[in-house]
Amino acid sequence: MHLLVHYFKQETSLNILGIDIGYSNLKLAYGIEDQPPQTCLRPAGAAPAKCFGTRIDGTAHEDFLYVDVDGQEFVAGVSPDRAELYSRSLHENYTSSDSYKALFHAGLLLTDMDKIDTLITGLPVSQYLNDKKRQQIQEQMQSTHRITATRQVTVNRVIVLPQPIGGYLDYISNGKVDTEDARILVIDPGFFSVDWVVIANSVIQNQSSGTSLNASSVLLEETAKLIAGDYETSMNTESLENAVRKGKSTVMLLGKKVEIAPYLEKAGKAIGSIVAETIQKALRTESRMADIIVLVGGGAVFFQETIKNAFPRLSVTTPDEPVFSNARGFWLMGAAK
Repeated sequence: MHLLVHYFKQETSLNILGIDIGYSNLKLAYGIEDQPPQTCLRPAGAAPAKCFGTRIDGTAHEDFLYVDVDGQEFVAGVSPDRAELYSRSLHENYTSSDSYKALFHAGLLLTDMDKIDTLITGLPVSQYLNDKKRQQIQEQMQSTHRITATRQVTVNRVIVLPQPIGGYLDYISNGKVDTEDARILVIDPGFFSVDWVVIANSVIQNQSSGTSLNASSVLLEETAKLIAGDYETSMNTESLENAVRKGKSTVMLLGKKVEIAPYLEKAGKAIGSIVAETIQKALRTESRMADIIVLVGGGAVFFQETIKNAFPRLSVTTPDEPVFSNARGFWLMGAAK
């Protein structure tokens, strides 16, 4: 009897995927609805396979994910600086690009599932408010996808949310805060945009939520300029991004190891203060100040100090592994539906 119950439970449990396809990282939270999700993080580089060089020993690249994009073989989930003669998609039409589709297929491949019952993803707040953009993503993902020459994955249902809502759901899932009467400001510094939402009584305050393009990419570009200025040479932003992603404290420049932290801190203060001021202006119509600020996303560490300084009377909290916050929250919504 026990075995029959176990078999029935496995057969009826739904496959849930929370997927956050960023400009810098691909983040996943996936698994069946009644068990804790697995998480996965890969760089968001994706380009045709022909754009990548061969290893000097002739062996295969172990970290490459090969996927199909409309009949063309792509490599996805690698550092963006590894592709040759291929322009990175860093614009608001990213969701329509081949690189985005390749990363989506890579995400499906990494789950090792043939069927996704519910998939939840997010868009920058400014894009989410565009009904056409939201519908486009939903129709694009809710289908049967040929992800490799020999594999197909069917996605039965798609939910699209404002990006920071995933972070909000992840934050409240620990049950440590009473959100019934609280106004929560969720700030999500991503690579392309910094998004924020104000949530009160489980309702998004649209007039106080928004998007700034002064995001991690701009901060890293400023950091690269500062380094280049001191050393009187060019500095590759993608190489700097890759070093930060890997947790390295230095980058190699002109044969010397350059400490990153002082330059990141200086750039963070300059760019972070602009973002903080933009958020403060967006909140000016609020009749009541937020009670809590939740800082999520892979760029949280870059903006933490300036956000705290901009809102000195508020508690600013960051969840564990904030880079996974949105994906975990997306998965939680799917599992609760």
